[in-house]
Amino acid sequence: MNKHIYICPATHSELNLVVENETYYINAKKDKYAFKEGYPDFTYPLALSAKQQEQHQYYENNAAIYDDVQNLTFAIQNENEDIVRKEMVSYLNLKPNAKVLELSCGTGLDSVNIASLLNNTGELYVQDISLAMLKQCKNKLDKFSVPVHYSVGNASYLAFPDNYFDAVFSFGGLNVYDDMKRSLREMVRVTKPGGRIVVGDESLPAWLYDTDFGKVMLNANPLLKFPVPFENIPVEARNVTVKWIIGGVYYLISFTVGEGEPKGNFNIEIPGRRGGTLKTRYYGQLEGVSEETKQRVLAAAAKNNVSVHKWLEQVLTSALSADVE
Repeated sequence: MNKHIYICPATHSELNLVVENETYYINAKKDKYAFKEGYPDFTYPLALSAKQQEQHQYYENNAAIYDDVQNLTFAIQNENEDIVRKEMVSYLNLKPNAKVLELSCGTGLDSVNIASLLNNTGELYVQDISLAMLKQCKNKLDKFSVPVHYSVGNASYLAFPDNYFDAVFSFGGLNVYDDMKRSLREMVRVTKPGGRIVVGDESLPAWLYDTDFGKVMLNANPLLKFPVPFENIPVEARNVTVKWIIGGVYYLISFTVGEGEPKGNFNIEIPGRRGGTLKTRYYGQLEGVSEETKQRVLAAAAKNNVSVHKWLEQVLTSALSADVE
């Protein structure tokens, strides 16, 4: 059995590599993931949606000229493409031995900048839904010393284990993902706590919609109508930064991966008449009382020189001891 890191994108179960008359990966349920011209294909679901099929065909048909299209994008915005792409990758905070995943790698225009920061002790995994684009990417990366692993796949279902990568990068694919929210969750899943995620795509900011600049840009590229997907950022995101780049019509989101949702210190005693903590004020709410009773409680707490919270705790604890316990 050959050693590899891949798992089933659908079930996250173990995959075995089989090399017989054909080469493929297979899980315990006998689901097979074949190779396309030497590249493992982890596309799931196997039948692409209409939107994904349209995008897939576009990339397959235009892989040979895609770099020219990208160069034009930067030229229209009077930007130095090399400088901008290197800056985007810099937000990954890579060490030479880092394990990095790039999704929607395209022809490798950002991949080369990632690879240039890694040495032969690092690992670079690049994935795209288009085999034609992946081949173009490989042509650019063959000269680098870092081990590079290529795969075809859908960003919403990743064939990589939990907590494996130090960083994940994806620029220019989010707007056409079938399930952006799931894709971002998958990126978090495969990234180590403390690792970095950097993603971005087109989005014309609202303040430019009524300008001549904005109208021309929207007419040229309908994808600019997509909003920045703040609602899809996972709860594990920490130290989130959002920056508009490439003439201010693309966004770049970067964050560090945390564990679960943020943890607040909700047990700090709050000074003042009410007292209690944020936790008791939220989880300890009871049925309301009459206005007269409330005023009597406030007066009793003040007379005893304690917060309302402490007075109620004392009184209720005493009553419960007698009536319940």
